[in-house]
Amino acid sequence: MSARSSKPHEIVERALELSRADGCVVIADEHSTANLRWAGNALTTNGVTRGRSLTVVATVDGKEGTASGVVSRSAVTADDLEPLVRAAEAAARGAGPAEDAQPLVTGVPESPDFTDVPTETSSAVFTDFAPALGEAFARARAGGRELYGFANHELVSTYVGTSTGLRLRHDQPTGTLELNAKSPDRTRSAWAGRSTRDFKDVDPGALDAELAVRLGWAERRVELPAGRYETLLPPTAVADLLIYQLWSASARDAAEGRTVFSRPGGGTRVGERLAELPLTLRSDPNEPGLESAPFVVAHSSGGDQSVFDNGLPVTATEWIAGGELKHLTTTRHTAGLTGLPVASSGGNLILDGGADRSLDDMVAATERGLLLTCLWYIREVDPATLLLTGLTRDGVYLVENGQVTGQVNNFRFNESPVSLLGRATEAGRTEKTLPREWSDWFTRAAMPALRVPDFNMSSVSQGV
Repeated sequence: MSARSSKPHEIVERALELSRADGCVVIADEHSTANLRWAGNALTTNGVTRGRSLTVVATVDGKEGTASGVVSRSAVTADDLEPLVRAAEAAARGAGPAEDAQPLVTGVPESPDFTDVPTETSSAVFTDFAPALGEAFARARAGGRELYGFANHELVSTYVGTSTGLRLRHDQPTGTLELNAKSPDRTRSAWAGRSTRDFKDVDPGALDAELAVRLGWAERRVELPAGRYETLLPPTAVADLLIYQLWSASARDAAEGRTVFSRPGGGTRVGERLAELPLTLRSDPNEPGLESAPFVVAHSSGGDQSVFDNGLPVTATEWIAGGELKHLTTTRHTAGLTGLPVASSGGNLILDGGADRSLDDMVAATERGLLLTCLWYIREVDPATLLLTGLTRDGVYLVENGQVTGQVNNFRFNESPVSLLGRATEAGRTEKTLPREWSDWFTRAAMPALRVPDFNMSSVSQGV
């Protein structure tokens, strides 16, 4: 059997047959990507790649508990299968009892397409997009703009098989488009990005038109000092902040007093009101356009995931409902420790504010404030408050009397997303967005713009 030419489900079945452990989980991931890159209004590169990775989780029961061993490898051949399984078993036997040990999941119905060949992407995904991009190049050239950027489409078919009988499969398409427009002298720059499943719902011409307007705003330059400003955060910036908040929402860490979600004196803040606005932050594997895996896929154990939970159904979860903290992330193990329900972090994040005003409408209603484009280089300063720092990028604009009147300098900011939710005075229309900072790890998000009356621009930055 040639592993690369065999179907992934056959690789999974063969690895399970080879296992001598008390329990075994096998995850096969088939990857394919297609991409385009461009600079100065011209395509520069394009390509298609394919690959396979295999993860084997072996569990071994002992007098003191169950141990786990995890080994992952890429480009696995038929000759590699048995050594890979044995390596996972050896790792389990050499490890102490796993703190997160749970019985392997059972009772999940088999995916009807488990034995089908993987779905793959190709350059055909850009059939309609590429000509539209060429037209955008022509308009940008005529308008004195230079376009830079890339489009990437990835399709991962994941197969999960376990010794307890689970046979599950999920196909995950992920598309990203990032477009940057620059003035010929490079003194002005503007960015826009989009997330997509198939590149049928992205329009490079519309993005170029949006960037042309922003470059026009930047013709007037205004220098402002550090300070607190009424600020309009666009959906991409809101997404980057709230994704970090989700990553920091471990129930165990909160119960142990280590995070912003810890209750003074002990326990967690579940049940507390975090926002005056009727904001609901949620994840749902069946969210239209943002679909993600409906079961847990854990290649390793960590604070918010456990290899023992592989195959566990992922359900729709409200993290915040009507401004009140409802759930923190848990595995089966940490749910038992904290007394909170099981809540997997999921593969998407949606913030609903119940409003329908566009970002343009919010600008028109601003007497004086700042309009951001995006954030980058976000880092944590204080986990106890979830204070984050980072920089603004590719356009901070001054709004006066409902009009954008110029571009101001960039800033370093110091803010906590939890605090921002509590101080926000307006949320706009929820729309699908591309988180710029975290797009290599998390792309499926829908957010509204937020109005914050006192966003903390802690210092001036010389970045572009």
